[in-house]
Amino acid sequence: MKQVITGDDSITFYNEKYDETYHSVTGAVEEAFKKFVEPALSFVKDKNHVSVLDVGFGLGYNSAAALDRIFELNPECKASIVGLEKDKEILRVIPGLSCLQIKNYDIIKEMIKCMGRGGAKDKYEYEKGGVRLTLLLYDAVKSIRSVNSLFDIVFLDPFSPRKNPELWTESFFKELRKRIKQDGVLTTYSCARRVRENLRRAGFKVFDGPCVGRRSPSSIATPL
Repeated sequence: MKQVITGDDSITFYNEKYDETYHSVTGAVEEAFKKFVEPALSFVKDKNHVSVLDVGFGLGYNSAAALDRIFELNPECKASIVGLEKDKEILRVIPGLSCLQIKNYDIIKEMIKCMGRGGAKDKYEYEKGGVRLTLLLYDAVKSIRSVNSLFDIVFLDPFSPRKNPELWTESFFKELRKRIKQDGVLTTYSCARRVRENLRRAGFKVFDGPCVGRRSPSSIATPL
């Protein structure tokens, strides 16, 4: 797996199967904070418990960045995160990464190290302090059906609609809609017309998100 240094000096990797990197090459950590986390946290700033569904967990940057901002807003806040990720190879590189830009990245690294000692599983759970993490390690189209929780935040971060179309369909978005709280929010990097149409058909309102590293905006979606 080829390592790539992105524009903000954070690391991502190139996936040969999908012929794409896991993050924007303009800045992997910048993307996590600016496109995913910060637009979402404005919806949950007064809560004492924040629940996150991270679709396309990858290196865990979005989840760890969310923990940074959640605890900055409220150091006493509790957080629960469910990650969907079928690529176990990308998870194996996490313990060796250094990510100084995200204070809570060590929680992700510690979780993966513990997971490695536990052997191969399709589901892994980890808890430390006020943080509870669950990883479902198989196809998100199938694993989403086993998720029974409601979430404040959904991060939608698979590979592009062209390369990973099954995670950008109306039917998959309907599964996400069933699992997002009425006052919750979904954030994603894509603003493709078909993606936004599918979100609307699945029961979301769609807004422009931040433009980071390119001219086109990201997307923010809230339940109708």
